[in-house]
Amino acid sequence: MSERDWNLRSRAERTRLHDELKADIRFTDEIAGERLDFTTTWGLFSPRRIDDGTRLLLDYVEVGPEDRCLDLGCGYGPIGLVFARKAARGHCTLVDKDFVAVEYSRRNAERNGIRNVDCLLSNGFDQISERRFDVMASNLPAKVGRELLYTYLLDAWEQLNPGGRLYVVTITGLRRFIEKGFKEVFGNYDKLKQGRDYTVALARREPL
Repeated sequence: MSERDWNLRSRAERTRLHDELKADIRFTDEIAGERLDFTTTWGLFSPRRIDDGTRLLLDYVEVGPEDRCLDLGCGYGPIGLVFARKAARGHCTLVDKDFVAVEYSRRNAERNGIRNVDCLLSNGFDQISERRFDVMASNLPAKVGRELLYTYLLDAWEQLNPGGRLYVVTITGLRRFIEKGFKEVFGNYDKLKQGRDYTVALARREPL
């Protein structure tokens, strides 16, 4: 829907606009070599296209065919569904604290015939504390606060298998904080790509 002024002079015009805004948004895109169909809605992050941060992140994540993966803050599912396709003999867990996001992730998994996934309502890691992963990824929001970001990093370290990898994409303005947090929690930091707007970083849980 293009930006425009709405002149709602009649009940019919209001009804038409209401129906238009409530209708699902659908698009198809190819990301990281995987072609996927998406259904989204207003209120979810970047509902009309794959955002640039997610696209950049997926260009740098390595997923093995048997990996157990986590998409933290999944939205309508682009990261997790790409992971599930690449880990065809593994599994991917998608979590979000927004029940609408979780529902659309489930719908998109079904729409694309992807079955090796769970889409769960969880505030961070709190509903999946028993699970362990080989690969985690998140398009981290910039405004959640540094305390919550540290909580995510600490939980990620606890639930990664030895040798497991955490990938994040953030606005480039957060790159120094992410570098500091990765080094403090994981003891390592690898900047995979720094662009004008977004930076992709990797931390590994070293084997004990």
